This record gives sequence, C-alpha cells and structure tokens, in this order.
Amino acid sequence: MSHEMGGRDVLHDLVVVGAGPAGLAAAVTAAGFGLRVAVLDTNARAGGQYHRHRAGRPPAWAPLARLHTVEHLAEHRVWAVERGDDHFTAHAVAGERDGVAVTVRGRRLLLATGAYDRQLPFPGWDLPGVFTAGGAQALLKGNGVAPGRRAVVAGTGPFLLPVAVGLADAGVRVLAVVEASRPTPRAAALAPHSPARVVEAAGYAAALARRRIPYRTGRAVIAAHGDGGALGSVTVARLDADWRVRPGTERELACDTLAVGYGFTPQLELAGQLGCASTPDGFVAVDTRQATDLPGLYAAGESTGIGGAQLSQVEGELAAYAVAGRTPPKALLRRRARLTRFAAGLRALYPIRSGWSSWSDEDTPICRCEEVPRGRIADAARHGADDVRSIKLLTRAGMGWCQGRMCAEATACVLSDVLGRPIAAPAPTRAIAVPIRLGDLAQGAS
Repeated sequence: MSHEMGGRDVLHDLVVVGAGPAGLAAAVTAAGFGLRVAVLDTNARAGGQYHRHRAGRPPAWAPLARLHTVEHLAEHRVWAVERGDDHFTAHAVAGERDGVAVTVRGRRLLLATGAYDRQLPFPGWDLPGVFTAGGAQALLKGNGVAPGRRAVVAGTGPFLLPVAVGLADAGVRVLAVVEASRPTPRAAALAPHSPARVVEAAGYAAALARRRIPYRTGRAVIAAHGDGGALGSVTVARLDADWRVRPGTERELACDTLAVGYGFTPQLELAGQLGCASTPDGFVAVDTRQATDLPGLYAAGESTGIGGAQLSQVEGELAAYAVAGRTPPKALLRRRARLTRFAAGLRALYPIRSGWSSWSDEDTPICRCEEVPRGRIADAARHGADDVRSIKLLTRAGMGWCQGRMCAEATACVLSDVLGRPIAAPAPTRAIAVPIRLGDLAQGAS
C-alpha cells in the first residue's frame, strides 16, 4: 500500500527533489520565508557531490547548518512525479532494502536532480579499477576510501583537478592528469566572472605542482589493459585537434586505478516524465525565475545547464524567491549572470571532439550493462537501424541497469559514424526514473 508522509496527508508549499547545492539552497531559503518544505534525496547525507562528506564531518556550508528548518527525507529514491490540478506528487522508495513506498505532495515542485559523469568508451573501460571521476571522488569524500595505490586521472574539464588532488591527499600516487583539451590563454578572460573559482583552481594547480604530478594537455587514455582481470596499465596518446590519436605517440603507464570523466550529463528523467520543455542543447528550459513552462514546476542546478556548485546554489535561491512570491536581490541576479558567463566560457574551453570515437574498436563495449560491443551496433546500423531506439531494440544497448544513462550518447555517436550524419541521443522519457523492485512499484501504484 502507499504511505503518505508520516501517516499524514500533508500538502507542502514546496517539494524539492535533490539535496545538492541547488536543492538545499532553495529549500532553506524557502523555509526562511515561512514555507513548509520537504526535500527528498537518494543519499544518506545532504550536500550533493560537491559538499559530500563523511558521517560526523559536516562541511562548512551554511545551508547544511540550516537543514533542520526543512523536512529532509534522506535515502528516498524518487521514481516518479505526477502533476495534479493544484499540486504535484512525488513517489519514492525509502531505504535500500525492504524499501517502503512514500508519496510526498506539494503545491510547487523544484527539480534539482543534478548530473552524472559522461563517459567516452575505449578498450578496457569496463575493467575493475576504472572509475568515473565522480565515483572516485565519492569514495574519498563519502567513505574515506582510496580506490587504489597508483592512479591516472584522465578526461577533460576542471573537475579532474580536485579529483587528482583528493587522490593524492589520500595517499594514492597520481602518475599524471591527462587532459584531452588544450585550454588556451583565453581562459584568463573568465577570471572576473568567478574569482573564487579561479582561486580554487589555482589552489589545485599548486597542490599538483608541490607533489610533482604532471598535468598533460592534448592527450587521452585510449586503452586500459587488464592484469589478471583487474587494471594493470593504461595507454596514453597525444591527440590532434579533433581528438584523433597522433600515431607513434602512445605510451603505457602501469597503474591500478583510472579515474576518467568527460564532463557531465544532466539527469532529466523526472523532467521528462512531466513533459516540460527543453533547450536545444538538451537541458530543462527555465525563465529568469527558474520556472519551467509548466505552472508550479521549477528547475535549478545542473539540469538547467552544467555550471558548477556556486551557480547551482544561486539558481536554487532564485527559485525559492519565485516560489515565495518575493523579489530577489539584484546582487543575486548579477551573481547568476556572472557565473553563467563563466560556465559558458568553461564549456567552450573543454569541448568534446568527435575524434574520440576512433579510440574504440569493434570489440569495445559501448553498453556495459548488456555487454553490447561497437561492432554489433555498427552492424545494426548497416542493416537499417537509423536511431538510438532502433539500435536498442535490435541489440539491447541501453536496456540494462543504467537504462542508457551511460551509453545512449556513445551509441548515438557510433551510429553517426556509420551513417555519416549527426544522430542525437533521445531525451529520457521513462515512466520509472530509477531502478526499483516490482514489489516497490506495486506499493507505490496502489
């Protein structure tokens, strides 16, 4: 059977999905205006990836200190949201085992669902010892666990820096940070838009220098090699401007850990369920108040554009002002504008180039859940499949545990290579946003 919050039929003023920088900033700001707020989050502790912390070690982040002002529902996986005549309903499962179905209702709903690491397939990327950059950082921050002893950090974007420094601080020998892009001197022009981010990056760069960790640009890990089933080494190579390998530049590094990340992909399943409009580049479309095109539905943080924790927090606060019917301070609007320009500049500095698809071969798994190699996807395309959904039906790519979160974009790129024209990954339109058991579904649907 379905359970209302605490056995009571409570209608909140605002329900927030996600307790990261955007969601928690919105929740405590709205609570400060006297609104009744509930926050649902998958993790045991609020803060999201940026403010992730171990039990008993809260980070110095003001909204966390005011967490008591909102109804915080930790370890609640929201699998569906519904829109009624005058309210929204969030369906969740509480707990990891023997989960209990929970429904939470609110007059307004804020989606602050964040993003997850984007991965680019290469031979060996499914070996034990290969982590997403975010996954490696989560182990360090949330559990105090170092994933290995000798590591390479690879991918593109400034997120690689704190991951490398975090590994080194935990006692891991970081052999190199391998950055596929080549940041230019134009990066200096971004500094006035977010001096704090620049200072933060400079701190990471100084930490790498003190530890003599090389930072190599224009290179990528193009293969990982197993040693008795686990990671034993990686191949690093120089790239041309399109990220194709420069022949003869390959070099092998012995390591037991690879942390790899190529930016982030927004988590849009709940927004897709409600059918709200998206931007041409695949994010939730919002106005200056963080309102979507659906009355009462707001979005903030990475789901509206990858911009980092500071921008997410500002967007969350602005959404709270809108929900409360308050006029936001002009300084907050100016700060959002500066951080938005900074984020756009970073995206321009660290693009994903199409040549990455040349790193994989016919046997490289594209869908790890269903073990679908590149060659099988290419064969399906040559036999007439011309979109990602057709590929899914013919090969099972995207039918596994992650439901295409990790492989849909890569599948689209392989399809594009075979057909010789751009193919976009479809927006997620799932009735069930996260994996749950049939018993949990039966409870929630009753």
